[in-house]
Parts: sequence; structure tokens; C-alpha cells
Amino acid sequence: MNTRFAVAVHILTLLESNAGEPATSEWIAGSVNTNPALIRRQLRELAKAGLTRSQMGPGGGALLARPAERITLVDVYRAVTEDSDIIPIHESPNPNCPVGRTIQACLEQRFQAAEQALENELGRTTIADLLSSISSFECEA
Repeated sequence: MNTRFAVAVHILTLLESNAGEPATSEWIAGSVNTNPALIRRQLRELAKAGLTRSQMGPGGGALLARPAERITLVDVYRAVTEDSDIIPIHESPNPNCPVGRTIQACLEQRFQAAEQALENELGRTTIADLLSSISSFECEA
């Protein structure tokens, strides 16, 4: 199962908790409990989407690119989701079958509604909201 979205949210929430101090990929990896190379790849995706930025040099690392109050979960989701469709539809059913020739149109309507509901729900929560809901936050890396 793909956990890129959950990891990206973890990274951004961790960066917000770091109070504007740059965070190294090694430190972030310690919190996520994964490899720093995976964190660096994810940070590149998040930077491309305008959610993080890097500070170079001694004491450098990753930072949020904009206030956590302005980063919603749907922003994060869109940054790390490759496919435009959450639930892909089989592209080549048998057109000679009564189900095969109509299933795509029927599913497309319902899947689009489900995708819109997901995006609406994710758009209601910001990274700042997540951090405020965490009662105690300590990370040993």
C-alpha cells in the first residue's frame, strides 16, 4: 500500500513543530522511522508543489515554504498523488458485452463524486490544525 501521502503529512507537521528551524532529512527520517533518502525524495516532491523549501549550508535543512495555516491536506494529497484519478477505471472492457459497454460511464460518475468528497474533506484540515491536535510531541532521532 502506498503511504506517500501519510508520510508527506508527517513531514510537514514535523516541520511546523520545529518552529521555523531547518530540519535535516536524517532527523525527519528518525521521526518517520524510514530511510533519509526516501525523505529527500519526498521533500523534492513537496518543494516542487511549493510546500517546502531548503536552506543550504551549515545548520540548513527543510522548512515550510508557506505558513502551516495555508497548507491543507488536499494540497499535500495533490503534491504526492501521481494519478489524476483516485480510483482508476479499467480502460478496455468488451464493447460487445452489455455490462462492458456501459460500466465505464456508470462508474465514472460515482468515482468522480467520491473523489470530490475526499478532496472536500481533505481541504478542511491544515497542517496547523494537525499540529494543534497533537497533545504531546516529542521526537527522538
